[in-house]
Amino acid sequence: MMRAGADYIPTPDRRYFVVRGRPWRLSNPWLDPQVHEQLVAELMDARRALREASNPRARISARRKIDAAKRALGERGNPWWDDGTPDYNRHLAANTPYAEWFTRMISEIYRN
Repeated sequence: MMRAGADYIPTPDRRYFVVRGRPWRLSNPWLDPQVHEQLVAELMDARRALREASNPRARISARRKIDAAKRALGERGNPWWDDGTPDYNRHLAANTPYAEWFTRMISEIYRN
């Protein structure tokens, strides 16, 4: 199912990927692919601008652009799903409904 060395472990519902035991929200899968691509490009541009910023105003501006892109992608702000399921973004996986699944995935990775 999951192989060691994968970039991330997506949850079965594809709402999150798990890094160091914490689920992080994935992008909205219903975004038009071209819109998604444009937003990712904007996000990467903003991250480069933050890395290259030489003063506080430039860093603040870059961080705002990063936040705007991540919100548009659905990775921040209100969840992109509408079934009433709570958002577990950045919680410990062990403290979420994904706990059992995550334990199995980790076990499988270390077994291989």
